Amino acid sequence: MNKAIFLDRDGIINEEIGDYVKRFEDFKLLPHLAETLKNYQSQGFLIIVITNQGGLAKGLYTVTELNKMHQYFLTEMEKKGVTIAEIYFCPHHPDFNGNCLCRKPGSLLVEKAMARFNIDPKQSYFIGDRPRDAEAGEKVGVKGILVPSNTLLKDIPLN
Repeated sequence: MNKAIFLDRDGIINEEIGDYVKRFEDFKLLPHLAETLKNYQSQGFLIIVITNQGGLAKGLYTVTELNKMHQYFLTEMEKKGVTIAEIYFCPHHPDFNGNCLCRKPGSLLVEKAMARFNIDPKQSYFIGDRPRDAEAGEKVGVKGILVPSNTLLKDIPLN
């Protein structure tokens, strides 16, 4: 079985700006990200991003704009030798689409990743800046690590 580091996006990978990151120009990767992810990868962890993107349901940005941000992230990581196994996103918002199972704290996207990549939850972590991030992982046996927004990953111990 594999082990994984599940990461929230805004505030963990890129700067949390206090509002939806709706334009590519506002998508700024946090310092030391690639080095830290490369270190996780060298320890045998798969890197998987799971993010709520309710701004899509609200019409604040498009899937095209979101994909532009994600492609930039993937390309920048690839340049540094980091492979991102997958980026899963929930496009729903309860005020616009009703409740869904994929929006954190729902665990559907974590479960999909665990099944697809044969992940052992006992060896895995979910790092996020909102209680719903840790909760999504913990619902399926993944250890949740809750940190303040824009904390550098290199400063977060895995324990």
